[in-house]
Amino acid sequence: MAAAIGVRTDYTSADLRRLARRCGDAEQVRRMLALAVILDGGSRSEAARVAGVTLQIVRDWVLRFNEDGPEGLATRKAPCRASILNDEQRARLAGQVEAGPIPAAHGVVRWRLVDLTQWIWDEFGLSVTRFTLGRELRAMGYRKLTARPRHHGQRGEDIADFKKASPPAWQRSGKRLPRGLRWCRQFGQGDKLIPT
Repeated sequence: MAAAIGVRTDYTSADLRRLARRCGDAEQVRRMLALAVILDGGSRSEAARVAGVTLQIVRDWVLRFNEDGPEGLATRKAPCRASILNDEQRARLAGQVEAGPIPAAHGVVRWRLVDLTQWIWDEFGLSVTRFTLGRELRAMGYRKLTARPRHHGQRGEDIADFKKASPPAWQRSGKRLPRGLRWCRQFGQGDKLIPT
């Protein structure tokens, strides 16, 4: 069995517990408290049990702590994959999107992700999925905008008729109110008769 990796000694368990009390990252607090158990003389197995992890994870935390101190125990964002397109290719893609397709040359009247993936394959020889290209375009600041659909038989004057508001029920009835009463619209409760 290999010897355990030593923990740096410039921090005491009390120091780690004090830092844990002031820290807002719950995962970092858990890591610091597990290492405080080790600095108090506890075993790595006991630290793993306290933190609810395996011995390998405690070993990784010790390595991170030895390298960067308590900051090394902070929750990190996992590294993402590098972009498939380089800066020059991204600039040419942006120019192509801005210019729009030429129907005779590209066979489409507006760009879709599928069409742009084909253009990237033809231009650069890169195979990109439409999902990856969508994320790439979104990172470049582009959003999908489409016009609201319009029925081919729609007439403008019909729209105005449908937008007219119907009169309230008391106006449609044609009845006159008795003297001394009037209608009052109350928010969220509809129309009510109130004395004047």
